[in-house]
Amino acid sequence: MAQETKKALPIGRIALILGAFAAAFAVVYAVSRNRDGAPPVAVASADADPQSLAALEQRAQGSPTDAKAWQELGFAYFQQGRFDDAARAYDKATGIDPKQALLWSALGEARVMASEKDPMPPAALSAFERALALDAKDPRARYFLAVKRDLGGDHAGALADWLALLADTPADAPWRTDLVRTIEQVGKINQVDVAPKIAAAQKAAPPPTAPMAARAIPGPSAQDLAAAGAIPPSQQRDMAEGMVARLEARLKSQPQNVEGWVMLMRSRATLGQPDKAAAALRDAVAANPARAAELREQAQVLGVR
Repeated sequence: MAQETKKALPIGRIALILGAFAAAFAVVYAVSRNRDGAPPVAVASADADPQSLAALEQRAQGSPTDAKAWQELGFAYFQQGRFDDAARAYDKATGIDPKQALLWSALGEARVMASEKDPMPPAALSAFERALALDAKDPRARYFLAVKRDLGGDHAGALADWLALLADTPADAPWRTDLVRTIEQVGKINQVDVAPKIAAAQKAAPPPTAPMAARAIPGPSAQDLAAAGAIPPSQQRDMAEGMVARLEARLKSQPQNVEGWVMLMRSRATLGQPDKAAAALRDAVAANPARAAELREQAQVLGVR
């Protein structure tokens, strides 16, 4: 790859793109249910570049009033499976900016994952409730409060809440596939036919508003660019490459995630790797032949051949 391409890499943009994708994977049924033979849900641990993580830590420590810096550090810790550290970072972020619902729901999720005994610790529940008080539509908080109902034995209520969330979930939401999988799993365990209810909820859901390949690609703000600029160029590149590699690894275990494949194609294109973007398209089509036309259409939007 030409050196000029590496220098021109829009790190702020690729970090935003992949950040949205990884956050979607965080909204999964990761609470240990341990009943009726329910299989445990594996939590992927990301092996982030230690230098990149050190740079995020340094930036956060040097920015005691920057909630975004602490949010990004919490996200990085979460991706590594360092849930206690993630909870502390998100707690710092909510202290700085207590009016952001997504920070509270992220804090709640980190506290759930950090808990070794209680699948829904009171501190996590409090964070989710705080998120909903700020934004009644916060999907992560709604999801985990439904988890609480299921854990408490109210399986019908939990399914109703998840189905209501699905009905409010846009067709292009990156967490939609995981939400449907949760409903199907809990329905099967409790011998409830959820297929027609899922179909009805999906039919009621808001439609996508743009081609998949063009969604959720905001240009980096001044703050995003400043954050990326605080990391040395070589570490910026390593950080982006590592995030793409983890995305690619996830798709090997979840090959039916079409949105994920589009994200991978888009990421490879952003990194200036057309051959790898094209390879991602081929792998996506091979894994999802029934959606080949859709995948090729999205690839065309991205300029991937």
